[in-house]
Amino acid sequence: MKLTDNVPLIFFDLETTGVNLFVDRIVELSVIKIMPDGSRETKSRLINPEMPIPPEATAVHHISDEDVKDAPTFRQLARNLAIYFEGCDLGGYNIGKFDVPMLAREFARCGIQFSAAGRRIFDAYTIFCQMEPRNLTAAYKFFCGKKLEGAHGAAADAQASLEVFEAQLERYSAMPADQFPETIKAFPQTLDELHAFCNPVNPGNVDKNGRFKWRNGEAVVSFGRHNGETLREVAVNAPDFLQWIIRSDFDDDVKQIAQNALRGKFPVHS
Repeated sequence: MKLTDNVPLIFFDLETTGVNLFVDRIVELSVIKIMPDGSRETKSRLINPEMPIPPEATAVHHISDEDVKDAPTFRQLARNLAIYFEGCDLGGYNIGKFDVPMLAREFARCGIQFSAAGRRIFDAYTIFCQMEPRNLTAAYKFFCGKKLEGAHGAAADAQASLEVFEAQLERYSAMPADQFPETIKAFPQTLDELHAFCNPVNPGNVDKNGRFKWRNGEAVVSFGRHNGETLREVAVNAPDFLQWIIRSDFDDDVKQIAQNALRGKFPVHS
């Protein structure tokens, strides 16, 4: 299968200040444009997001405020970028859920409409999920070499889960460190280490599930009608929102943060 027919294809990736489509901005855009004749053009550009880059974002992509201080803003690039993307199919990794909407929002801030409508979208992440399913049946076949009979029955699934777990411990405990993913330094050797491994803490989250997130040392609401506003602002301007959180079905740590904020006590970023 050829990558293109009569329409150019742009594979692209964004690095951003965070993952909130409403408030975060692009700090780097890289593209590979594949023309119908098979020729390729690669471009990469740092972008000044016109806001501080949170330390937790820099820890991921290694782009700092210093790196982008002299870079053009998205608004300065927008018109030429829109022309560059015009009439092209789009490709990337998980772009449907993040990169395309983020790019569209940046264009919208500049008064330029950018839409996936009329374009073909090719997502390597979707292909990966479709062809390499991450369900229990697939895991049982991979780790145990057997077909799961009676899948979705509680007894069969519980037994299969245990067998997969035991096979994982045996496989990864014996695996050489140079075969680990680059983000994994060592496989857990104790049950406490294994618990921490199975329940990683997101450094960008204030609470366990990220209802509040850190931005430049401040707790920020990451959902609902006050998405993107600091907890301090909400406590002053919309205390009813925090009272609603306390009354509703949220985790205890989220309710505690809301209660403290109403008393004028806010999380401190360590």
